[in-house]
Amino acid sequence: MLELRPICENCAILLPPGSTEAMICSYECTFCRSCVEDVLANVCPNCGGGFVPRPIRPTTSWRPGTSLADDPASTRRKHQPVDAALHTEFAHRVRMIPPGER
Repeated sequence: MLELRPICENCAILLPPGSTEAMICSYECTFCRSCVEDVLANVCPNCGGGFVPRPIRPTTSWRPGTSLADDPASTRRKHQPVDAALHTEFAHRVRMIPPGER
């Protein structure tokens, strides 16, 4: 089950379950769109992968047991601000490689 984390790991802005600003990598690291574009250069500081928009879990159970009420968003806050200088050095090696080829 995809963990819908409540904040951006870098800037700690709130990312509620219905946010269209939430971005995730394949390990579910969660950042806001602004940090992904302006700070991270679409390179996850944890794994080096790229980001995609986080899916929005339906609020209505269109099928039994398949809604935000059945599988609520996480309340676990993971806040690890990125060291911009270190990340720039790390991202420089991979940012020009398309995420699907990393």
